[in-house]
Amino acid sequence: MLVRVGYATPTLEIWPIRDPHLQSNDLNMTEASRKTPLHSWHVNHGARMASFAGYDMPIQYQGIVAEHTATRTAAGVFDISHMGRLRFDGSRADQLLDHLLTRRVVDMQPGQVRYALVCNEEGGILDDVLVSCLESPSSKIYFLLVVNASNRETIVRWLQPHLADFPDVEFHDVTDATAMIAVQGPKAISVCSRLLPASALQLGYYRARVTDQMSKPCIVSRTGYTGEDGLELIVRAEDAERVWENIMLSGREQGISPVGLGARDTLRLEAGMPLYGHELSEHIDPYTAGLSFACNLKDRSFIGCEVLQEKSKGSLPARRVGLLVEGRRAAREDSHCFDHENRPIGTVTSGTFSPTLQRPIAMAYVNSEMAQVGQSLEVDIRGTRANATIVDLPFYRRPQ
Repeated sequence: MLVRVGYATPTLEIWPIRDPHLQSNDLNMTEASRKTPLHSWHVNHGARMASFAGYDMPIQYQGIVAEHTATRTAAGVFDISHMGRLRFDGSRADQLLDHLLTRRVVDMQPGQVRYALVCNEEGGILDDVLVSCLESPSSKIYFLLVVNASNRETIVRWLQPHLADFPDVEFHDVTDATAMIAVQGPKAISVCSRLLPASALQLGYYRARVTDQMSKPCIVSRTGYTGEDGLELIVRAEDAERVWENIMLSGREQGISPVGLGARDTLRLEAGMPLYGHELSEHIDPYTAGLSFACNLKDRSFIGCEVLQEKSKGSLPARRVGLLVEGRRAAREDSHCFDHENRPIGTVTSGTFSPTLQRPIAMAYVNSEMAQVGQSLEVDIRGTRANATIVDLPFYRRPQ
């Protein structure tokens, strides 16, 4: 696999361009061998660990509901280092990404972050990503793409032939040289106020900047995957545990909690946020998924654009919807949906018992003619039917 890698390392950059500890075949490591830079901290603090997307990750510490509630009422800190981080340098990096992503990139200014999709030629979603335009302390403009952990290898391979068309763009997979930490919740900014410069705390939503955390290089963005306000930090791998400890210490009196992937999933589901492999796949297009806002079609040509132009004009066979389910049992992934005449009309993609709403919720793809807010239907939950009602997404909106 050919990847152009730079060698120069400006002293104030966020990460070394090449990590001497990484081997050329790191992307082919077995699932059991990957650990984030915070792995030892999780194990030493009693986290229940499990394999996820090739990494040994914390699923929970004190319990999913407790961690979920801490994030909704105070602050939660998440190790999201398993997410892929891909860096693009060069004067045409914006043009390359504009060709690959459904959102316009060529007009991005330093500090902007956009949610976008990577699609195949048929308009199917290969991944949903965050693209950031950043300026380093040495005034160098570059782009950072954060991709889903389970898709990192796929996206890196998929990039190769497109990189060949832009030989002046340098690409670096910096995932293993860095760590990524999310601080989310109504007290998240207050927790970070003792740790970050004021300029980083005054970022608007979907804005980012290169800064420092107590002299440690750091990228800060006002983004998250919980439905709460908060920040996501990217730091060098060797600085990760110190930064994590600083966050925990700063939030100790404000009820901060380390949060595992279990609560991260219930939080994102309440917020109506899709998860790749559940609501998103290469067999689902952005319009069916309800992500038309992430497609800039006018005056652009990107991979899958022509198909998506047609999708934007025509009727869709199915739509992603939210379901409020009666009773106490959650409708899990692949539970079938039926109308009241026992005709199959859709399938659940994600479901849980909502700690905030105190009732089962789910997302599903339902036939378009039935996908109306207020429409009632039935969901098969392990052989028993439960009534459900289609509702607007998200299920939860944080107080303003």
